[in-house]
Amino acid sequence: MSEDTTPTEEAAPEELAPFKIEAARSSRSKCRTCKRAIEKGKLRLGVLLEGPYGTGYLWHHLTCAARRRFEDVEEAYEQTCWAPEVEVPPLDELKKLREKAEEKKKSKKEIPYAERAPTGRSKCKHCNEPIAEGGWRIVLGRGVEFGRQVRTSPINVHPSCVQAELLAEDCMTEVEGFAEALSANSVGLAAGEIEEALAAVGEL
Repeated sequence: MSEDTTPTEEAAPEELAPFKIEAARSSRSKCRTCKRAIEKGKLRLGVLLEGPYGTGYLWHHLTCAARRRFEDVEEAYEQTCWAPEVEVPPLDELKKLREKAEEKKKSKKEIPYAERAPTGRSKCKHCNEPIAEGGWRIVLGRGVEFGRQVRTSPINVHPSCVQAELLAEDCMTEVEGFAEALSANSVGLAAGEIEEALAAVGEL
């Protein structure tokens, strides 16, 4: 080796940004928020994760991230974490999605609760018979497997079916304290209406 020749230096590893916004290159990635596939071409937000098996991005639909982790979206916008050719929506537009999600969360009722059926189209998830329009329906929680997790999904049942449904293995609503919980969660009903609904349920 001649004196004026220097050894080739190894290329430094590329440093990844903490966030990345891009159009999905394929439909193989899954949104870590909604657990659904991110279709090719859809905007996605990558959140950098440094773990024991390496460094990489966890992907979210940009709209899902706006609803559930808006702080990350804000930071990504502050850092302009996307290529010049990528067209991103205005941050104010994404902020509205966050605000709507928060309003929906606030208005969401806790299970169990009672309500009048607005139509005659719903069916009792226990007996599979229709629930009459204007009739009482009691909303209970049923366990649903979602991947490796079990989530509570709301189900409508006739008052007369509540007792049997509460004994089902996949029922996530407790018998103990049921009347108190239903009374507290049935927002918008008068005390007399709640008593009427509980009378229809009967003794548990």
